[in-house]
Amino acid sequence: MNSKKKPNIPAFLLWEYYLEIFNYDKSYKIVIERVLQMGTINDWKEIINFYYNEKILETIEWSAQLDKRDKDFSKFFLKSDMLYVV
Repeated sequence: MNSKKKPNIPAFLLWEYYLEIFNYDKSYKIVIERVLQMGTINDWKEIINFYYNEKILETIEWSAQLDKRDKDFSKFFLKSDMLYVV
């Protein structure tokens, strides 16, 4: 993971957590799922820079929160160049 303390993503994505003490390293699956479900392109870029593709792909495979369509799209999008065109 990145040396930054936390990714720069909107607080509303983690609205039910107290972000002053939220551990972004331990709770990476929650953060990644929320960004994949409700984040913007900039949020996607931020989690890629913070967690890297391997950790994101691991979360996609593990996730019970993401449906098959979301998982398939997320894997496709991460492996494509579209993220960097926008």
